[in-house]
Order: sequence, then C-alpha cells, then structure tokens
Amino acid sequence: MPDPRRGITLTVLGCDGSWTGPGGAGSGYLVRWGPVTVMMDAGPGTFANLQRFVDPASLDAVILSHHHPDHWTDLHMVAARARFAQGRSALPVYAPAGLAGRSGLSDAVALDWRVVTDADRVDIKGVACTFHRTDHARETLGVRLDDGVRALGYSADTGPAFPLVRLGSGLDLLLCEATYTVDHEGTAGHMSGRQAGEQARQAAARRLVITHRWPTIDPSVLGDEARVAFGGPVDQAAIGKEFVL
Repeated sequence: MPDPRRGITLTVLGCDGSWTGPGGAGSGYLVRWGPVTVMMDAGPGTFANLQRFVDPASLDAVILSHHHPDHWTDLHMVAARARFAQGRSALPVYAPAGLAGRSGLSDAVALDWRVVTDADRVDIKGVACTFHRTDHARETLGVRLDDGVRALGYSADTGPAFPLVRLGSGLDLLLCEATYTVDHEGTAGHMSGRQAGEQARQAAARRLVITHRWPTIDPSVLGDEARVAFGGPVDQAAIGKEFVL
C-alpha cells in the first residue's frame, strides 16, 4: 500500500495536443505515489523525458487512454528498453480494446496487455484506478487514481459532453485537456480553456492543471479562459513541471 504520509508527484513528460511543437512531446505523465510508479500515456518524445526523472525499470504499469498515436507511440521505446536493457517481461499495460493490435506490440514479450473499458477498476499496488469513457473518438478512457486519502483525475482527450464529475468527488488535482480557445469550440472532439474550467468547477476539483494544448494556441489566452470559468488558480502543463499533492 502507498504510504499516506508521502505525497503524490505528477510530472509532465509531454503535453502537446494532436501534434508536437518544436522541442515538444505528445501526451505523457509520470505519477509517483509512494512506491508506485505509473506512466499515463506515452506520446512521441515522452520516453526520453521519462528517463530524466526515473529509471524505466521502476515502472509498475503503463496506462494508455486511447488509440490516437500522439498518446502511445513511445510505448515502442518502453518495450524495447524493457526487453533488451532490463530483460523484463510482462510490464502491465492498461488500454482500451484493439490498441495492442494497432500498436504492433500485441506480441511484445516485455508487455502484458490488459484491456479496460468504461467503469472498470484495477488496483496497482494499492492505488485504485477507475476508468470512464469520455467524449472522444472510438473508446477513450479518462481515469481516477485514488488511494483512499488523495485522488488524481485525468480527463484524457474529451469533448464537453463528458461530465468530468463522473470521475468522482474529492479530486485533489484534475489534469484536464484544454486543446484550444473558445473560438474553436465545436471544431474537433476536444475542449476549450473555457469548457475545461467549467467542467472542473462543476466537478468541484480542488486544483486544475490544463494540458493537451495545440502548439499554435496562445497559452496565456487559454489559461485566462480556464481561470475565469474555474473561478480559481489554474496551472498549465509544461514538460518537466511537477505537481505535488
């Protein structure tokens, strides 16, 4: 079980939405919860950044939210290092149905694919992970990570039709996609800064961190939208930035 006296650290490994900007990386987040180490999403460029903070051999699991490549292509790097540098097998990978086949890694000896779907709950060394289908292409899964003392929510990719309150009450931190500004609302299966702020307020999240911004979007405008709608401070994800709960 995680020690409740120890904090939770969320480290951003990549946060660009849909494509990577110069020096950027796709979606990827490192969660360290006492002795538990989890990688949430593994977009392009995230594995290189992961190694700045932990030894990949310490990973207890990888969680992949959905089929879009900006969220999983670096799983190839995870698997290659696990096999050839660590001699490891059966690293748990929690993902929606079909992603193993799409990735081309369904037979990778280093990985142990475990299919999850809406309302599934799994336990990773005492951390309960509950999955919820979001408002996005195919099956995309947001996740709540909870040890009974603290809770972290991740929206994954979603449009506004998925109420983030479904991730449950008492979120100490909500990592929420905010891909573009209000001017782009309705143009893709994502949320604006305004919509992310509204959703976080309705979910009564204690802290909001926005992520998955298109590299062409002005971060200050996006942040202002989210801040006004949320009614409180809003942090923006950036590679290497850490948030401690």
